[in-house]
Amino acid sequence: MAPPGALERQVSDMPKGRAPGTGSAGAAIAISLVSLVFFDLMGLMIKRLSTDYSAAELSAYRNLFGMIPGVIVLWSSRSWHRAGRQLRVRQWGLICGRGLIVALAQLMFYLSLGLLPFASATTISYSGGLFMKAFAVILLRERVGPIRWTAVVVGFIGVIMVMGPGRETFTLASALPLAAAALYALTGVTARLIDEDVPSALVNLYSTGFAVIGSLAIALFLGGFSPVQSASDLVWIAAMGSSGGIAVLLLIISFRMTEQSNLAPFSFFGIPMAFVFGWVFFDEAPIEDLFPGALLIVFGGLLVVLRGRQRDIA
Repeated sequence: MAPPGALERQVSDMPKGRAPGTGSAGAAIAISLVSLVFFDLMGLMIKRLSTDYSAAELSAYRNLFGMIPGVIVLWSSRSWHRAGRQLRVRQWGLICGRGLIVALAQLMFYLSLGLLPFASATTISYSGGLFMKAFAVILLRERVGPIRWTAVVVGFIGVIMVMGPGRETFTLASALPLAAAALYALTGVTARLIDEDVPSALVNLYSTGFAVIGSLAIALFLGGFSPVQSASDLVWIAAMGSSGGIAVLLLIISFRMTEQSNLAPFSFFGIPMAFVFGWVFFDEAPIEDLFPGALLIVFGGLLVVLRGRQRDIA
């Protein structure tokens, strides 16, 4: 639902049983597409800053700024106010674990942005939806038919093609966005294990808070923080964190306006968008690496979404 990576786009931070909003589907789709632009802008700035700052540092900065939209979303949440503005939760271990997993996922994805072409790292990260389906079977005992399993297999074949084992351009760094996608998907699926009476905004805020702690700990363990080299770098860091925060805020708003199944197909617009941005800003055009694998990822992801939607309607 993501980085411009899968899992930051997975606003499955919403526990099972949450009622959908009543807003316009068209407006929700437009807002979700704007959120993709901000996710990609964040990724572009991470790639630029990665030459001078580590992925762990950038992850910590991103999460610190991410607390701002988390507070805004919680304060504007009607369900939280109706529940008496509760701050206590029962499943501290699960929520803490999700935050720490997010910190690890960010570390891997941000590393990949510095090592791979922007579009390649982003495209591989779209395997998150495929991982979510596999994890749902394992953790939630969800039943998946042969059509959706076929879609998952097709999608992963596309991922392997984009990674390109055997090509001269292949590098083990291509496993980083894949691992990040798996970790983001794990946080999305485990959100459905959280008690249904806990407002999703509160889950989101606590998960972000633990991600801050986890990313700070990782950064300190890996060598600490580098001095900010210039005022312009400080502006770029602030813009990077703010772009990520705005993207998450917009995505949450869109998910409150309509069903997730209405928005999921449009998330794949992020792939051509990432290609254009990588070409314009970094002169990267890895067409041979992306196609036809990217098309298989999109096909597999869309088939999973649409088939699941048909089952829900039936």
